[in-house]
Amino acid sequence: MDVFLMVRRKNMTIFTNATEHTSVLELKSMIEGIIKIPPANQQLYNKDNIVMSNGSSLSAYGITSATAKPQCPALVGLAIREENGRFELLSMTPYSLPPDLPDVMKSQESSDFEHLPSLIPKH
Repeated sequence: MDVFLMVRRKNMTIFTNATEHTSVLELKSMIEGIIKIPPANQQLYNKDNIVMSNGSSLSAYGITSATAKPQCPALVGLAIREENGRFELLSMTPYSLPPDLPDVMKSQESSDFEHLPSLIPKH
């Protein structure tokens, strides 16, 4: 069965799909096709920030069709090997949040619903 993945590194997000039986090394090869960095220079992390082993399948890390759906893909962290031979620290930039509504719009939004008739019958 297909699993849907969101691979994150710093401010980059890659959405892809695979199967439960796809190995971590195969996933790294898919990522190589997108970012042009060989699998040996990639380190993948599961949702618990544990390094994923190349020989293991995605299902070994709890990534199954029941947990990695299109509307809620499984999160996989990605770190890249630096020139000094060590992997960078895992870093995923948080998504930005939209700004708060201006006060004028907040009061309008709540008052829009005051004019609607109640759907609950009064006894």
